[in-house]
Amino acid sequence: MNSINRRSVLFAGLGAAGAGALAACSTTSTAPALVSPSGSAVAAAEKKRGGTDSEHKITLTAAPARLDLGGGVRTKTWAFEGRTPGREVRLSTGDTLVAELSNQLPGKTTTSIHWHGIALRNDMDGVPPATQTAVRAGSTFTYRFVADAPGTYFFHPHVGVQLDRGLYAPLIVEDPREPLAYDDEWVVVLDDWVDGVTGTPDEVFAELRQGMGGMDMGGASGSGTEGHDMHSMGDPGENAASPSPSGGMSSRFMLMGAESDLLGGDAGDVKYPHHLVNGRIPADPHVYTGKPGRKVRLRIINAGSDTAYRVALGGHRMTITHTDGYPVQHQQVDALLIGMGERYDALVTLGDGVFPLVAAAEGKNAGGLALVRTGSGRAPSASVRPKELSGLIMTASQLRAADDVRLKSARTDVTHQIKLTGGMMHYNWAINGKPFDMAHPDANPILVEEGQRVRLDFVNDTTMWHPMHLHGHTYQLGDLGPRKDTAIVLPKKKLSVFFDGDNPGQWMLHCHNAYHGEAGMMGIVAYQA
Repeated sequence: MNSINRRSVLFAGLGAAGAGALAACSTTSTAPALVSPSGSAVAAAEKKRGGTDSEHKITLTAAPARLDLGGGVRTKTWAFEGRTPGREVRLSTGDTLVAELSNQLPGKTTTSIHWHGIALRNDMDGVPPATQTAVRAGSTFTYRFVADAPGTYFFHPHVGVQLDRGLYAPLIVEDPREPLAYDDEWVVVLDDWVDGVTGTPDEVFAELRQGMGGMDMGGASGSGTEGHDMHSMGDPGENAASPSPSGGMSSRFMLMGAESDLLGGDAGDVKYPHHLVNGRIPADPHVYTGKPGRKVRLRIINAGSDTAYRVALGGHRMTITHTDGYPVQHQQVDALLIGMGERYDALVTLGDGVFPLVAAAEGKNAGGLALVRTGSGRAPSASVRPKELSGLIMTASQLRAADDVRLKSARTDVTHQIKLTGGMMHYNWAINGKPFDMAHPDANPILVEEGQRVRLDFVNDTTMWHPMHLHGHTYQLGDLGPRKDTAIVLPKKKLSVFFDGDNPGQWMLHCHNAYHGEAGMMGIVAYQA
């Protein structure tokens, strides 16, 4: 459990407050009243969802586990039911998910489950202390909500930096009237892995929190390092050890010299010893077995904490059909870029042979690998890099929402500037210059009202990219772009998104880099009562 940062932001909440804590008015008489996560407005919104009479009941036990990642790599971590990714949860649109979380984590470790991308009722969102009390060790909590939008989702904790352990699994909501025609599905979960190999996520965060302030910069001033813009210190993609914040000695976890043009410069903060596809390392990869000529729907999920992946299937082109659960106008590409928390669906028609599905860790000179086998042939090496990785690469900005999910034209009722600030010098990531303070969570709410058309202007003042995730909603990129809940905001760039205020409550808005959010790049979009 991370006890280093009392603000304990991104996946924070050590059980200090109960559900509805943020709904209370502050002591200032001018502070607005906020909708309670379990209030009547939330109940009314849930009732509108309707749904079927079908319930899907599961038990999820979070506990220590020893995992086999393949190739002789074994590690101790935390996982659901002793496996990573956890067992896939699949239900139909309109079904009610009833999920009992049993916390069997060691010591006094608290936890929760956030249902990433699902527009559910606020008190089931799994974010302590905003929407619930963190689940204490030895205790249980039952999540119950209607899943009313089909798509590719996943779930993970929202306490500390637990996301960077093994506590995650796919959540697939099927459309009973599925318009796509295909023969099979393959769920592909990507992850950057450190836990139990070179250290723990808490140890990673403890080192990063020291920042670069104590580094020997060779006479360089601090002004050029605030956003981790230190590429001269290493070759692009270099994973070698680098000077530590205390100077001179090699750091265990801090990554230097990782660069990507697609990400606008700096690619990441953390040195990961492994990159996994469906829980396996490249030396001993997961294998999907199919038949030539069959059309397969890939559901690709980035469950990582600090890594964007460039994904390609050797010898094939992919037709992008969805992002973050919502359909887009189909686009054929060679590869796609997927940031932490994003999901993409794609159709591929399989060739005859053995083909590598490569998830190249963008800018980090590493990556994950899985294989598609439809016939005879020798498996490629673990270091294979198919030519598709350098072909037509899709990013979200190139996509357009499908006609039936595009937001209706409407006047914008309120606009909020979401300035992304901070950097590696002091590791002081924040929104609008104010790190999220769990002791005063309602100090700076981003206020909206039910029924409003809301515009968020993400203004990235840093030299690092940030995947910005909004809970409980999907937003549209610009006037015609895709509907998403997580979008990459490039360094020194602005991204405008729009959403409708149709799901009352208090919703986290944060960077899905686990360590940036934990350091303070997080806020609350709060509905006024």
